[in-house]
Amino acid sequence: MDENTSAQNNDLRRLTTFQLLNFCLGFFGLQFAWQMRIILSGPVTEDLGASPFIFGLIWLAGPVTGMVVQPIIGALSDKTHTRFGRRRPYLMLGAILAAIALWAFPNSETIAGVIAQQLHIPLPAVGGLLVAAVMIWIIDACVNAAQGPYRALIPDNIVPEQHSIANSYLSFAIGLGSVIAAGTAPFLKWIFNYQMSIEAQFVMAALAFLLGMTWTCITFSEKKPEVRDNENVENEEEKRTFIDDLKTFMNSSAEVYKICIMQFFTWIGVMCMFIFFTQFAIHTVYGVPDLSVVSDTMKDNYENAVAQATNFSSICFAVLNLVCFLVSIPIGIFSTKYGNKKVHLLSLAIMALSYLLIGFTNNSKAVMLLMGLAGIGWSSILSLPFAMLSEYIKKGSEGAVMGIFNIFIAGPQILVCTLVAWIISKCAFQSAEGLNYHWEYTFFIGAFVLLLSAIMTYMIKEKTQQ
Repeated sequence: MDENTSAQNNDLRRLTTFQLLNFCLGFFGLQFAWQMRIILSGPVTEDLGASPFIFGLIWLAGPVTGMVVQPIIGALSDKTHTRFGRRRPYLMLGAILAAIALWAFPNSETIAGVIAQQLHIPLPAVGGLLVAAVMIWIIDACVNAAQGPYRALIPDNIVPEQHSIANSYLSFAIGLGSVIAAGTAPFLKWIFNYQMSIEAQFVMAALAFLLGMTWTCITFSEKKPEVRDNENVENEEEKRTFIDDLKTFMNSSAEVYKICIMQFFTWIGVMCMFIFFTQFAIHTVYGVPDLSVVSDTMKDNYENAVAQATNFSSICFAVLNLVCFLVSIPIGIFSTKYGNKKVHLLSLAIMALSYLLIGFTNNSKAVMLLMGLAGIGWSSILSLPFAMLSEYIKKGSEGAVMGIFNIFIAGPQILVCTLVAWIISKCAFQSAEGLNYHWEYTFFIGAFVLLLSAIMTYMIKEKTQQ
């Protein structure tokens, strides 16, 4: 280690347990909002007339904004120097805009009607669906704008030996935020027999995102930018472009390619669950037929079943994330002791097995149990790939690297939103209740790609553990 690197590391902080918990509070709010969008976007858009394929296309908002927004915001935040810090301005702007869109999304049909009335134009049949799609794009863009800079705070401010545990605390926050977000409505129904409306749940998500991120921005101080004595070096860094960051990233090590391919397969599997699980719960577990093209009377007949299935989906996501929450810190500890690779490989294999078994059952208790088992893999996915990558990050390019790495998270989602959604739309069948689809096929596809990801993880050679 040279003197410059040693001096830089001396400027970094070693956080206490309390400081790590405080640091991840903003990520708690971010995941709270994201979880609500995952669980409830399907019922909202299907009620507005979205078929499985159209629903998949609307979900393109996540990967497209992730591939475009995160790298750009990450690179910009690397070069941003304000009195409020490098990353915090992007965190707050993303939280404010996302909160507005979260409120608007479940009210899309009303908003479309107001727009049509103000502009004195007839309301098209898909007007509400178009507004909903726009709100989804805004939510996903803002979430992506906040995620990259947030994760970049770790290599920016925290000593290298705490990178794995800091990422595990973010996994801890994601698990806790998701549990509370997913569990609130079912809990109120169970304890007080009160069914929380979808609109109220999105308002709750907006407040959680905005307040959590505001707290982090206020209480977590960023390290002051380094004072440069060599003006030429500073000018050279200012001229560095996103393409330069991309070349540096991809040329850094052969292992980076393996980590990226691993991440690519992993997120195909992850999004097979996230995008389609609520629809799987509604149409496979509860047997509700497709409601996107039926009359309002038929929708009313299945209103209670859809509400029960949506609550069941929320409970399953709560169980998934409760396990994620419970094992996140142990995973960080085990990875420090045994290495990121071994722990991540085992976690992916467990998740693939749970997917495979979900695809073969429509028993609600079995599905819930298997979703909990999948939470082990989910916890590892949220932390260890980033910890493995952080070994290869060049100083000064943390935000750009995290943004580029997100391409291998967002890119696979495009395949799920288009190809997998198309496969489901072509696998229709006629049940006693009406038209339905083989939503369970998504879990078979997900299990296969997770096994591919586990194989790629086995091929990665980690740097020697310090």
